[in-house]
Amino acid sequence: MSLEEAARQLKMAAHDAQVAFDCVGLGDLERAQEHAVTLRAAADAAEVALSQALKDMSPEEAQTEGERAVTALAEDA
Repeated sequence: MSLEEAARQLKMAAHDAQVAFDCVGLGDLERAQEHAVTLRAAADAAEVALSQALKDMSPEEAQTEGERAVTALAEDA
C-alpha cells in the first residue's frame, strides 16, 4: 500500500467517525456501530500502510510521497 492509500483510508476513517458521532446524537445506535466498525477497518488499513512505509522509505521519500498523496486527495475532493 502506498502513502496515498494510507491518506485515503485515514480520510475515510475520519468521515466514518463523524457519521458515527452524528448517529449517536440522533439515537441511531445501529448505524453508529456500523460506522464505528468501518472506521476501525479504515484506520487499521492505514496503519498497515504506514508501518510498511516506515520500513521502506527514507524520511525524504516519505515527505515527497506524503505531499503527493495529500495533494492528490485534495484535488479529488
